[in-house]
Amino acid sequence: MTYPKPTFVTATPIVPAVPPTPAKPPVLSELGRRAKAAAGVVIPPVLTLLVILVAWQAIVGDSYAGLPSPKQVWLESKDLILHPFYDNGGVDKGLFWHVFTSLKRVGIGFSISAVCGILLGVFVGSNRWAHRGLDPIFQVLRTVPPLAWLPISLAAFHQAQPSALFVIFITAIWPIIINTAVGVRNIPSDYVNVARVLRLSPVEYFIKILLPATTPYIFTGLRIGVGMSWLAIVASEMLLGGVGIGFFIWDQYNASRIADIIVALAWVGITGFFLDRLVALLGHFVSRGNAVS
Repeated sequence: MTYPKPTFVTATPIVPAVPPTPAKPPVLSELGRRAKAAAGVVIPPVLTLLVILVAWQAIVGDSYAGLPSPKQVWLESKDLILHPFYDNGGVDKGLFWHVFTSLKRVGIGFSISAVCGILLGVFVGSNRWAHRGLDPIFQVLRTVPPLAWLPISLAAFHQAQPSALFVIFITAIWPIIINTAVGVRNIPSDYVNVARVLRLSPVEYFIKILLPATTPYIFTGLRIGVGMSWLAIVASEMLLGGVGIGFFIWDQYNASRIADIIVALAWVGITGFFLDRLVALLGHFVSRGNAVS
């Protein structure tokens, strides 16, 4: 009796299973994404500023004639930079209090111009005869420089504070009127037809149709207006005197303290930037993300 020869098959080696790599927690990945986005926004301007400061220092050097170098600005205005909140009474105050005083004036004048500008813009944009009669006048008046209004305001009010508020008001109102009027004229005809079909009252039309449709235009005008208000108050305070960042710059110029002026200009620029960002953020909130960037 014959038996078949046994056959042997080479056994496949058993490879231990590699445990899967644990996924990153979603919270950490989101934080990493936000940190990368923030770094992309912050790092480029910081590097650019450093390059400008280095070039400025290299060009000017340590000479004490003309424009001071960044090193000289730090040495001469160190106390002004490090102590912006001191208050010794009168006009002897830190930069924070000068900027705060100017901001209060801008807040009052700009608020009045915003209310009046939006109402006038709606009237001009929605009424054909008002647009034909008033728009050319607005286009002429908006080209008048802010300081040109100062003698008229002083002659009318005889006081520095209301004169400064009037200069802010008359400077900021034109872009608000013009942009609001453009927004009203560009309301889609479908919106107007729907309002007619629903027989909305003028108040309902204003709240439900006109304001939502014109919000991006309104806030574009407000952003331009707040920037012009800040420019106007600094210029007017140079001539009106008293506490304020404009008066501080002019006072330091008379004292030949150019380094302090440079520090004050940095405060002016940063404050103006935050004013613009604040109005843009408000517009983004009101229009639910549809405001013009």
